[in-house]
Amino acid sequence: MEAAALSRIGLAGLAVMGQNLALNIAEKGFPISVYNRTASKVDKTVGRAASEGGLPISGHHSPADFVLSIQRPRSIIILVKAGAPVDETINTLSQFMEPGDAIIDGGNEWYENTERRIRDAAACGLLYLGMGVSGGEDGARHGPSLMPGGSFQAYKNIEKIVTRVAAQVDDGPCVTYVGEGGSGNFVKMVHNGIEYGDMQLISEAYDVLKTIGGLSNSELAEIFADWNLGELESFLIEITADIFNVKDEHCEGDLVDKILDKTGMKGTGKWTVQQAADLSIAAPTIAASLDCRYLSGLKEERVSAARILEEAGIKGDVNVNTGRSIDKKRLIDDVRQALYASKICSYAQGMNLLRAKSEEKAWNLNLGELARIWKGGCIIRARFLDRIKKAYERNRVLANLIVDPEFAREMVQRQAAWRRVVGLAIEAGISTPGMCASLAYFDTYRRARLPANLVQAQRDLFGAHTYERIDRPGSFHTEWKKLARQNKPGIAVLK
Repeated sequence: MEAAALSRIGLAGLAVMGQNLALNIAEKGFPISVYNRTASKVDKTVGRAASEGGLPISGHHSPADFVLSIQRPRSIIILVKAGAPVDETINTLSQFMEPGDAIIDGGNEWYENTERRIRDAAACGLLYLGMGVSGGEDGARHGPSLMPGGSFQAYKNIEKIVTRVAAQVDDGPCVTYVGEGGSGNFVKMVHNGIEYGDMQLISEAYDVLKTIGGLSNSELAEIFADWNLGELESFLIEITADIFNVKDEHCEGDLVDKILDKTGMKGTGKWTVQQAADLSIAAPTIAASLDCRYLSGLKEERVSAARILEEAGIKGDVNVNTGRSIDKKRLIDDVRQALYASKICSYAQGMNLLRAKSEEKAWNLNLGELARIWKGGCIIRARFLDRIKKAYERNRVLANLIVDPEFAREMVQRQAAWRRVVGLAIEAGISTPGMCASLAYFDTYRRARLPANLVQAQRDLFGAHTYERIDRPGSFHTEWKKLARQNKPGIAVLK
């Protein structure tokens, strides 16, 4: 084929995300070849390209024709289900690729799989990128947040494309070269973990306002729309307001009230919590959000528990009769402040996890730049990400967002409202595990001395694990039981 007739890039895997990203690339002026094992999806994508403005997409039904239709050095994006399907797709396509060509996996892949594939690709002279893609179907079509990591040369080969295709914000496109190895996939994983926390915190704010405040869905829609004009402005707050405005097509009432209270998941939240544990990074808000998804799946058990505990004396699902009148205006403002403060803690946990992994793997992640590329296109895009970016610009080795001077002031200003909301929820029997976890994280982190001294004493007593002292250097071990027996007469006197 003549060079002029060749596509600039290729994309294999034409489910909705793949189709939309291919259309986005073509719309930005880059001719693209597409391939899928199911031929009908190829034809559908080509048909959409024709109907959406005659976009330069060429469809191919054989892997050989697909690969050979792309300019060298070739860059091929794969958007298939993570795991074995990625390996199968690579095996199918790589036999027609040449040294210097690049594979870009755009799925939610486990970062170690990406690092294995980087090594395997290098052995064949191929380049490899693991590229996180966030923003859902709409983001893929109109501008996602992109997190590519792996071969820098592979990134340079597609840099002009991805900087045009990504969401655009005031300080540039929402894409950056993240780093080496599986860093792009790891960053996307943590992004999703933060997303879990965000969604849980919003659901708790909804529960408190609806159950304690007695607010209707129409009132909630107005409240969330109003919040989206201020410090809480974000994609998730925006769509939450929209959800409360949707009526049920099949019967009277609002659709949100007809949805079964069971939450699905695809694994990235679980991976985030596992990695936090492996790296000894506290991530209680993200972990609480994962636990809530697990508990939501126990629908039949929860219904049974509600019945049994009601028979045992608990009246109804929750006890909203707290013995006090509710000032709705104050409650709404308190919940807003509690939600904001809780979000700061959740993002702090995610950022600390990224920093710890970066240090372990020598990725040299730029946390401020990652906050910047999340400002648009992705699910957690929010106004205050710009403030997170600036916090890390002020101090690239910032220990925790909570101790950034600006965020520290805001946490202090909001803590009274935060505590009122959590206390009111606990008193009413409403679970707010995300807000409680964030508040506990804040209260633990800000204390110069914790009761961990007792825990370490216990460890030394039953396991001779030793302890350090506050008044002298070194490690110490004490025969606690022996000394306790010697002091037993004194204890008896106290009794």
